[in-house]
Amino acid sequence: MDILKKKILDEGKVLSESVLKVDSFLNHQIDPVLMKNIGEEFSARFKDAGITKIVTIESSGIAPATMTGLVMGVPVIFARKRRSLTLVDHLYSAEVHSFTKKETSEISISKDYINGDDVVLLMDDFLANGQAALGLVSIAEQAGAQIAGVGIVIEKGFQNGSSQLQERGIRVESLAIIKSLTDGKVNFK
Repeated sequence: MDILKKKILDEGKVLSESVLKVDSFLNHQIDPVLMKNIGEEFSARFKDAGITKIVTIESSGIAPATMTGLVMGVPVIFARKRRSLTLVDHLYSAEVHSFTKKETSEISISKDYINGDDVVLLMDDFLANGQAALGLVSIAEQAGAQIAGVGIVIEKGFQNGSSQLQERGIRVESLAIIKSLTDGKVNFK
C-alpha cells in the first residue's frame, strides 16, 4: 500500500534495528485519511470472507479496525488489557506479551460479543513476534468463531509473527512489510 509506505518513510522514526516509531500517524496521533484508506484496503482484501465482526486489541488497533468495520458494515470489538468494574466475568481471556513494552497483559473480551456464529477478522497495528495476534486467535478459538484472517497495518517481516500464524493455517494480510530497520533506514520487502 503505497500511501502507507510513503507515510512510514516520511514520518516514521527508526529507534533501533527492531523498533519503528509511527506515533505521528498510527498509534498516538491518528491520520484519519490514512485510516480511511487502510479500512478500504482491508475491506477489499477480505470482501469475500463473510466477516461478521472485527476483533482487535486496545489501543493501537482500534483506529484501523474501526475504519475497516465502517467500510465493511460490521461491528468492531476490542480486547481490553485491563478489567473494569463492568468487565469482570463472563469473559474470554488470553495472556499477551508486548515486545515493545516488555510486559505481559491479560486481554479479555466479553462472551456477549463473540460466539460460534461469527466469522472474525483479527486486526492490529503491528505484527512482530505475533503475541498479540496469537492472543486474539486464542480468544476467537475459545468463542468457537471462525477466523477469516489477520489484518496487519505494519509487519516486521524480519521477526517470526507472520510465520507462526501461517503455520497454524491462518491467512495474514499485511499492508506494509518491513524487511529491515538496519542503519536507521526502513527497508520494505
